[in-house]
Amino acid sequence: MVFPDKSEFERKVGWESMSILALYCSTRRQGNSELLADIVVEGLNCTKIHLMDQHIEPIQDFRHAPEGFKPVHDDHAKLIRTMLNHDIFLLATPIYWYGMPGILKNFIDRWSTYYSDMTFKDRMSEKEVIVVMTGGDDPQIKGFPLIQQFYWIFEFMGIEFTHYIIGNGNNPGDVLRDLNALSKAEQLNHQLRMQF
Repeated sequence: MVFPDKSEFERKVGWESMSILALYCSTRRQGNSELLADIVVEGLNCTKIHLMDQHIEPIQDFRHAPEGFKPVHDDHAKLIRTMLNHDIFLLATPIYWYGMPGILKNFIDRWSTYYSDMTFKDRMSEKEVIVVMTGGDDPQIKGFPLIQQFYWIFEFMGIEFTHYIIGNGNNPGDVLRDLNALSKAEQLNHQLRMQF
């Protein structure tokens, strides 16, 4: 797989406009994690993609096979190229059974396909990531192990884990009553506007 490089213009002038890729990882639209994430990226240069609209096959582990990983004809490689063309990733995810949704786990598992290509790891290490999570059943406590899992994933890839917000929301729209999470999302939006 050929990974996109910075444009010749960007290399010459040493400047590029900042951009965010928001990946919505719920299996429903307008869920609580999406509502909270939309506050974070409001008014910013942001591409929004729902993982539920992408065809991503589960990983078949060929790391130790002599021929290595085989090509998979789905949307994963296209999505990786899109990621590499952005500076900041925002993962907006519900907490499903105290962990990440299967569609997000499949997406991250498939990073192994490209891991032997150092270009992929080098480009990913240039990125920053924000996680916005929502769930019920005391998510600030019971969702924190998922934050730790993200921390170790991003550390392994060299990605800077800059912010996370955990909101309380189970039924549709519940998170809009979580004043603490809303305040954090607004503050982060302001901070990002200053950065862009």
